[in-house]
Amino acid sequence: KLVLTGAHYIYILYMVVVLITMIMKKESVIPCILGIFALGLYYTRDLIGALGAIFSALSVALNELGPVIIIIGIMVALSKALEENKAIDFMVGPISKVVKNSTSAFFISGIFMFIMSWFFWPSPATALVGAIFLPIAIKAGLPAIGLAMAINLFGHGIALSTDFIIQGAPSITSGAAGIEVTEVMSEGIILYIVMAVVTIGTAFYMLRKDLKNGDLKCEIAQTKEVEKKDVSLTAKISIWLVIISFILDIIAMYKFDLKGGDATGLLGATALMLLIVINFMNNPKTTLDKVTDQLVGGFVFGIKIFAVIIPIEAFFYMGDMPLVTVFGDVLAEGSQGLLGDIGLVLSEAVPFNKVAAASIETVVGGITGLDGSSFSGMSLAGSTAAVFGTAIGANVGALSALGQIAATWVGGGCIVPWALAPAAAICGVKPVDLAKRNLIPVMVGLVVTTIVAMFII
Repeated sequence: KLVLTGAHYIYILYMVVVLITMIMKKESVIPCILGIFALGLYYTRDLIGALGAIFSALSVALNELGPVIIIIGIMVALSKALEENKAIDFMVGPISKVVKNSTSAFFISGIFMFIMSWFFWPSPATALVGAIFLPIAIKAGLPAIGLAMAINLFGHGIALSTDFIIQGAPSITSGAAGIEVTEVMSEGIILYIVMAVVTIGTAFYMLRKDLKNGDLKCEIAQTKEVEKKDVSLTAKISIWLVIISFILDIIAMYKFDLKGGDATGLLGATALMLLIVINFMNNPKTTLDKVTDQLVGGFVFGIKIFAVIIPIEAFFYMGDMPLVTVFGDVLAEGSQGLLGDIGLVLSEAVPFNKVAAASIETVVGGITGLDGSSFSGMSLAGSTAAVFGTAIGANVGALSALGQIAATWVGGGCIVPWALAPAAAICGVKPVDLAKRNLIPVMVGLVVTTIVAMFII
């Protein structure tokens, strides 16, 4: 019979401490570092060994998250190159012709934001998409708050919660859950779709209702008319080059069955070559300096996001087999890792079912997003999914996706202000007003998605 050791109880204690810290809207880096230190003391019985374990755990986490940080940095750098040569302006003309009314303005701006966010990350895409669509949306009859909702919900909601291209979110969640990143994406596909459809549908219904009742007015101070800019041939070639290259990458991913790190590597290398080519077309004389500057800016952006996540992820990795990498062969025979063992014991001691598992997973995911950074909470969501999945024999991939969805939609910028303020600012509305309008649609989406999860996990 499996017996929990002191290490298991240390891990449980610090998981609870991390959760409480997040509920209090405080950073959880210190509890995670102390948790690793406590495990180090237990396993090594040595102060020096325990201190060394902290660094080793951070190295393991950085090794796992490194590819994600790299590709985010490259993508942000590429977006800067396209922004500098005005390539995005090439799209304004065709878009303004298609947007005829408030409905088309809402969905076209949202879909455009979704695509840009999938490839270039929501934060840098926000200002870009907002600047392009604001005058177009106002002219089409969509109020500024409606555009802010579309940018927010499609970008920091759908795109960030799925993150199928860069795979930052599912990489963190799957790592903490001890499963492959493809499992989180494939097993949770129904949940991603339900959350997107229900939330966007509810948000649009409420927006249309208020527009019809006259509760919203389509006006904004100092709105500029859509400018008809002369776009250079270089800009046109640049945007088509990027589109065609990424389409070919996606085709290659399916044709050669490239997943996880292989898919990320293909996308990142392609973006890096595009960065060089586009800068060379912009100005051959400044290519060397420009590419360097843009890469520095991109990596600074990536590190800024993940600097907090690395120590948090390091602690939650200790719940699975990376523990052996840090401390050696310290697990008992038949052990499935600290988290797996806890789940097995829990299944024997406490009556548990899929309704409780799905509900708690959503609550935990939502709570971890309250600090305004969805990524810092995904490790806990993944770990919780591993425990519950083991306890009741449920689908860990789907449970992880559910926790990821809750953490992202709450903390990624739809309700609490990680990217809420920039989206509101670019559209000229108050962040608190945007948060209020997003609240009900997101909550409805989470409830419906959780109910669906109860049947598929």
